[in-house]
Amino acid sequence: MNVLLNGALGKMGNEVKEAIKKQEELKIVCGFDREENLTGEFPIYSNLEKIKEKIDVIIDFSVPVATFKILEYAKEKHIPIVIATTGFTEEELNKIKEYSKELPIFRSSNMSLDINLMAKLVQKIAKVLKDSDIEIIETHHNRKIDSPSGTAILLADSINQVFNNEKTYNFERMQKREKRDKNEIGFSSIRGGNIVGEHTVKFFSENETLEIKHTSYSRQVFAEGAIKAARFIVEQKDGVYDMNDIV
Repeated sequence: MNVLLNGALGKMGNEVKEAIKKQEELKIVCGFDREENLTGEFPIYSNLEKIKEKIDVIIDFSVPVATFKILEYAKEKHIPIVIATTGFTEEELNKIKEYSKELPIFRSSNMSLDINLMAKLVQKIAKVLKDSDIEIIETHHNRKIDSPSGTAILLADSINQVFNNEKTYNFERMQKREKRDKNEIGFSSIRGGNIVGEHTVKFFSENETLEIKHTSYSRQVFAEGAIKAARFIVEQKDGVYDMNDIV
């Protein structure tokens, strides 16, 4: 498969590049980013109109504004796309759904298989511990822009399905001078150093606490997940797909 890598000059772009080198049936034929570089391992364009290569699938690790640029290109050419970018607003997620009416889109806030299994686990726990106070703590490197992480939202959304999406999300507890609302899911974000990603979901009962924790030690897990997603999405019809479809 010929791959177009969106966000080719970023940290995750480099991870995907290294992971694809180990694959016999995948090849990055070009990239797209803010800065053009036509003399590297593959051409990186800053203007989509310059792309002449035949592309089978797009892998996107960028920022939302760049995602929508490449989505427009993907729609025009009807190229399946894997969106691994995070930090979308609700309105932007709805726009992605609109694009999916015209092309196959795989989107996940976290490309790790283990994280998506964790989402299933915390959902099952929430069904049993319905009266517990639920808090999500996430830790990332000091360069991460969005907060809370897309993965933290993914975990919360999985839990909230148990409660018919009636739980509220509290991102700013320090702004309120009041006791904890029983119907909320609280979020805490920590930024520092070079931590790839750490997510903990805590269920607080009256006399005990249960927590589920996942730690990523390398960005390679996300690159490998994106490759799995790319293999999957090229076989699908128009629509939105996620890690649950692979799990």
